[in-house]
Amino acid sequence: MSAEDLLKTPLHDWHQSHGGKLVDFAGWSMPVQYTSIVEEHTAVRQRVGLFDISHMGRLTFAGADSLDWLERLTTNHVAKLAPGQIQYSLMANGGGGLIDDILVYHLPHGYSVVCNASNRGAVVVQLERHREGVHATLADRTGDTAMIAVQGPKAKATLQPLFPESLDSLKYYHATMGRLFGSVDSVISRTGYTGEDGFELIVPADHAERVWTSLLESGKAHDIIPCGLGARDTLRFEAAMPLYGHELTDTINPYAAGVGWAVKLQKGDFIGRDAIAAFKANPGLTRVGIKLEGKRIARQGSIVRQGGQDIGVVTSGTFAPTLGQSLAMALVDPAAAKSDAPICVDVRGREEQAGFVALPFYRRSDS
Repeated sequence: MSAEDLLKTPLHDWHQSHGGKLVDFAGWSMPVQYTSIVEEHTAVRQRVGLFDISHMGRLTFAGADSLDWLERLTTNHVAKLAPGQIQYSLMANGGGGLIDDILVYHLPHGYSVVCNASNRGAVVVQLERHREGVHATLADRTGDTAMIAVQGPKAKATLQPLFPESLDSLKYYHATMGRLFGSVDSVISRTGYTGEDGFELIVPADHAERVWTSLLESGKAHDIIPCGLGARDTLRFEAAMPLYGHELTDTINPYAAGVGWAVKLQKGDFIGRDAIAAFKANPGLTRVGIKLEGKRIARQGSIVRQGGQDIGVVTSGTFAPTLGQSLAMALVDPAAAKSDAPICVDVRGREEQAGFVALPFYRRSDS
């Protein structure tokens, strides 16, 4: 796909004029970095960083059957959501594989879903495929809104001056609606994908640059910097948050991926329920953390071995900036994961000694 054909966020021109290195990400022109991934990663861990995440899908639901529709299409129990609460959930296919992992918002006007950019089409298709008899509407708001993430220990101090209501009482995985600057309608959630405290904002597309630049100005006292998707990936990796296409795919079941807690089999029928129920007793594989003894990086697809036998495959790997170690997540045989026998990882044809370590690799001190 040529650069001209890529989708562009409302902040695209700003990124281009401020040194963002733009790449094709899921059909969107997105900044992968501005300075360096390590510098941006460290800013979020120690201070505050700002991300354009407008490529994420934003869907809103209205109508009497919205709740029932979402209950039938997602694995978690949407009816348990109190107004203002957000829920991590999954959308499964009939075989128990995953179409996407999503966030479901219960807002005053109804329900909303945030999904991955690469899967927005598949999510909408799945919803439409199962809407017969449903008295509800689905609106794709991705194009007329922007989504911005402010993340790090100084995130609240950066955002609060722009928002008239106190953010102190906004709990993790909760959202509030209000007006930035007293005039810009916004949804503000205490969510993120970095392992740090932070907020995600949904605002009208035509106000995106004003919000973005105001956050940068407000965060100057805390040495805020704009960050790209490269740092977002290393941050989520250290926090052991799964990434679709890596730890989650349409052939990986929730229990193997370590997100079985987002499945509520007792809530009643939903797409993929029977297959997922069978996987609960026998997931086949299990997600684990691995620490390599050297500094070489085990990328996705690297084979994990124990006693000369292949026991699994790496799903994500990098040299973790905060921890100064080469780490990986992998799907391996559950019996092998419980063994004390040493393991190794085949990194581009050379075996690297390694060992299993607990997940997450990194957890912030106040969590």
